Amino acid sequence: MGEIGWMGSVAAAFAGLTIAAHVVSTLLALRRCRAATTPSVHADSLPPVSIIRPAHGVDPFDEVTLRSTFRLDHPRFEVLFCVQRADDPAVPLIRRLIGEHPDVPARLLVGDDRSTANPKLNNVIKGWQAARHDWIAIADSNVLMPGDYLARLLGAWRSDTGLVCSPPAGSHASGFWAELECAFLNTYQARWQYAADSSGLGFAQGKSMLWRRELLDRAGGIRALAREIAEDAAATKIVRDRGLRVRLVDGPFAQPIGRRRARQVWDRQLRWARLRRATFPLYFAPELMTGAVPSLLAVGVVADAAGLDPVAAVSTIAIAWYGLEAWLARSAGWQLTPLSPVAWLVRDASLPLLWLQAWLGNEFVWRGNVMSVALPDEPERVH
Repeated sequence: MGEIGWMGSVAAAFAGLTIAAHVVSTLLALRRCRAATTPSVHADSLPPVSIIRPAHGVDPFDEVTLRSTFRLDHPRFEVLFCVQRADDPAVPLIRRLIGEHPDVPARLLVGDDRSTANPKLNNVIKGWQAARHDWIAIADSNVLMPGDYLARLLGAWRSDTGLVCSPPAGSHASGFWAELECAFLNTYQARWQYAADSSGLGFAQGKSMLWRRELLDRAGGIRALAREIAEDAAATKIVRDRGLRVRLVDGPFAQPIGRRRARQVWDRQLRWARLRRATFPLYFAPELMTGAVPSLLAVGVVADAAGLDPVAAVSTIAIAWYGLEAWLARSAGWQLTPLSPVAWLVRDASLPLLWLQAWLGNEFVWRGNVMSVALPDEPERVH
């Protein structure tokens, strides 16, 4: 085995750095997601919470996810379901669920505010204004709430906290493309979000957000979330501007996936990538290096320069890389099937193209509508 030369040295340094980042991020996420336990506090000491659930249409798992709102183990909470139109398909379902649970204070609010460029935010505004309590949780209709949902959100709050969130953990996937969506959501995006949060750089995720009303009201109220095209990006900046932290709950809440088509997965990931690029470009730029492909290419260069078998070297590192992902998924209770390793490979192969497409355009597709991150007056909805 001879000298590897300067190119081999650069490749070795890059491979070492990216592999170390993968290991560290996995261990940080493992520590946070395996320890998802309800805080040991007396129920009577927990404050009352208003839960706002915006809805739009009916997805296959919506009855399950919306019903979970009524089954929370919390002493005092109210539920405010928000729709923009009285003829929305979600209205009959919501009315039926409210009727089936007369013991839970719940209301359906109908109205289209249209005071911002963000349709989801416009739908939420009336709920924020109608909320009776100082603690307000905003949760998308496709979030599956465990019984300790509010206890875990409140339990993550610290003296330096301005917002508590949870990324979605894909579950109940059916078919390969749904597996691919879980591959993006769980052992990739959630892993990196928990690593960032553990390092003090947590950022908001719009799926579940717990606010103290006074903090957001001091920042300009609920409409202040329209300062960015994505309300979670605006939330992150509002909290950080006040010297506070966004924190994640230990262990993300599930989002049932069901079946997906390839185009649905790509459009959603491209939308999120372009939103991240537009709102936090310095954080988005290094994403090109976060998948396995750059690391494995570097390993192949090093092995070839050192006179070793590149195929054997790349295969060994790939097995270790995805073995760590499998360990994380199993420990966290996330989607893990024989299709998962294939989905992880396809995800990582697509990441460079996704990253490049995010920089080359401003448009994205949401529910069949073409929108743009470059125009602040264009609507955007993360759901």
